[in-house]
Formats: sequence, structure tokens, C-alpha cells
Amino acid sequence: MKKIIIALISLTAFQINLSAQNNVDSVLAQIERNNTTLAALQKRADADKIGNKTENYLQNPEIEFNYLWGNEATGNRTDFSAKQTFDFPTAYRYKNQISNIKNEQVELEYQKQRKELLLNARLICYDLIYTNALKLELTNRLSHAQSIADAYKSKFDIGETNILEYNKAQLNLLNLSKTMESLTIEQEALQAELTRLNGGVPVNLAENEFQVIVLSTDFEQWYVQAEQINPLLNWLKKEVELTQKQISLNKALSMPKFQAGYMSESLIGQDFKGVTVGLSIPMWENKNTVKYAKANALALENTTADNKIQLYSHLKMLHTKAISLQQSANDYKLKLASFNNSELLRKALDKGEISLINYMLELSIYYESVNNLLELDRDLNKAIAELNQYL
Repeated sequence: MKKIIIALISLTAFQINLSAQNNVDSVLAQIERNNTTLAALQKRADADKIGNKTENYLQNPEIEFNYLWGNEATGNRTDFSAKQTFDFPTAYRYKNQISNIKNEQVELEYQKQRKELLLNARLICYDLIYTNALKLELTNRLSHAQSIADAYKSKFDIGETNILEYNKAQLNLLNLSKTMESLTIEQEALQAELTRLNGGVPVNLAENEFQVIVLSTDFEQWYVQAEQINPLLNWLKKEVELTQKQISLNKALSMPKFQAGYMSESLIGQDFKGVTVGLSIPMWENKNTVKYAKANALALENTTADNKIQLYSHLKMLHTKAISLQQSANDYKLKLASFNNSELLRKALDKGEISLINYMLELSIYYESVNNLLELDRDLNKAIAELNQYL
């Protein structure tokens, strides 16, 4: 058993020191470079931007050639024409503006998906930091439990303690060893998940302490900043702007279309050449398109207003949760430092002032408090990460 404990402690120390230069931000930077999903999303965004520009150009020109057989009196007839159809001139300006807005939306959608993926990666990093910290704490507990087990074995061998006390010490050591094994499995699973997100390229995160992050208690000021740069709200703003432009475009498309070109006609001894012009009178094709665009714009304005309310409430909830966790964690740290009796308990045990079962019971209360503090730090960092996703 002692050899197993030493091996576990050595493995933990090695894993904690491995790739110590990596922190959360450097891991996320690697994932952003190597993640295959982000690469695919970027290619899709590039393709969509090109697609949004495809309807900005003139219609295809029309070229027509006719060769008509006549009789000996009239001879054969040859016709040739080349024509180009034009929408009302302002339509092309609105089409170009609409395609630009759509491309901005494509970029905002990509940034939204990017933020979601990186948030997921960051939350995994925080779970891994928590696991690393818990393993480091458990390493010290294992070392301590090993010394207790060795001491009680020596006492048992010379008859200074009974089998019950000896078994308690060994069971305590066994439980900690199995907890360490479970943490190692969890650590490896989280590390594998980061490697998957990193496009299969191994990446190690050895941090075992959470960075101190102070969140402002002034939610309203924080929200003003979040509202201005939030990808979802900006996407909706662009969608409202897009519908306004669509109204103008539909009005322009409801105007007459023009056609201009060149035409020639050849007969025996006669050639006719000149220009041709045409006019398409809008009567049925674009009926109700302007009305629909106005109704759609009104619906989107209401959707945007609703989304603002929903976002405000959601962020207010997250901010309140984060502030509560921040206050709880700070209070826990101050009081835990004052109420640490682990050294006093060990001295009392060595002097025989308390029994082994009382010692382990009292120590378990302190261990549970340390675990609770680590969980608070993890949950606080996760809550702040969720808030920062909207920035």
C-alpha cells in the first residue's frame, strides 16, 4: 500500500509540474487556433459572405438571332438583338446595403458560436483546475494518513494499540487512496476533452489555483457595456436595419423595370439598325411585398425589445449569483484560515489526549470545509465566465 501511495503522489506532482507554462488563456488560444469546428464555421461564414453578394448584379443580358426563310420575291430575313434589363436604379444601392448588413450578421453569428465554444472550453478548464487543486490537497492528506497508518502499525506490532484502532487508520488511508484514484480518472477525462477541443493536439493545463477575479457590484453599469457589444442583440439590431432596407428595396422593385439594347434587321437590299427600349409595368408580381416587409419589421422590433428584457433578466440573475458566490468565498477564506485546527489535533493525537476516531472526525470537518471552498472558487469562476460570454 505504501508503494502505491508514493507512486500516486509522485504521479500527481509530475502532472502538476507538466506544461506549467500553460494557463487558461493560453489553452483557450490554442483551442481557438486548432479547433476543427471553429475552422469549419469560419469557412461557412466566408462562403455565406460570398453568397450574400451574388444578387447585387445586373440581370444577364439577352442576345437573340433570327434567320427567317422567305420566297424569291422577299428573300431571307436576318434579325439580331442584344438587350439588357435594369431594375429601378435605387434598387442596386439597397441590394448592396442589404448584402453588407447580412455579412455583418454572418460575422456576428460566427462570433456568437465562437464565444459559446470557448465558454465550454473555459468551463472545462475550471473543472480541471478544481480537480488539480483537490488532488494537490489530497496529496497532503494522503501523506498525512500514511504517517498515521505507519505509526499505528508500529504501535500495533509492539502491542501499544488494539486491532480496532489499527484498522481505522488503514481504512482511512484506503478511502483517501480510492478518492485519489477517482480524481485521477476525472482529471484524465477533462484533459482528454480539452485535447478533443484542441483538434486532437495534446494540451495540458496544470494550474491548481483559481485567479482572483473581482466582479463589480454595480450591475447597471456592467450591463450597459454588455448590451452594446452583445452579439445576439447586435444581430437583432442588424436584422431590424435589414428589414428597413428591405422595405426600401421592395418599393424600388415595385417601380418599372427598364430594358435597353441594340437591334438590327436585314432584308434583300435593306438593312435596319437602331436601339430598342422597353418598360416593364409592375402590376401583380410584387403585390404585398412592401406590406409584408413593414409587418416583418414591426415584428422584429418587438422581438428585439423582448430579447433585451430577457437578456437583462438573465444577466441580472447571473450577476446576483456571482456576487453572492464572491462574498461567500471571501468570507469562507477568512474564517477557514482562523479555524484551522489540524496541527493542534495532530499534537493532541500524538499525546493521547484524543482517540483516533475523534481525530479523524474532527479532521474530516476541516477537510470538508476546504473542499467546500474549492467548490465555491470553481462555481464563482464559472459564473463570471458565463457573464463574460456576453461581453
